[in-house]
Amino acid sequence: MQRDPRAYLSDILEAAAAIQEATSTIDEAGYGNSRLIRSAVEREFIIIGEALKLISQRDPQLFAAIPEGRQIIDFRNLLTHEYLNVSVQVVWGAIQTDLPVLIDHCTQLLSQLNVELT
Repeated sequence: MQRDPRAYLSDILEAAAAIQEATSTIDEAGYGNSRLIRSAVEREFIIIGEALKLISQRDPQLFAAIPEGRQIIDFRNLLTHEYLNVSVQVVWGAIQTDLPVLIDHCTQLLSQLNVELT
């Protein structure tokens, strides 16, 4: 039995919240100097990318409503398969700039899906 698309959106929001929590008290230099935090953040981005990949396969219409979806899946692939090429500055930029936008999109979509079911 396939998971409801709302479960994947919830996974994305939970992973994003974990990233924000892990980085809320540090700056880019602190992020770059902490292997443990970098590893945790990269793992959460991988979860986000995997959830988006599954959404793209199971609900293309929902995936189309997430404009940054394809780039995030590509980012997940970079983190997973080309870890030697991962730049602290790129990941930090994604945390600061891209993550809040993704959170907004996923929150809105989850709310819309929940309303449709009531």
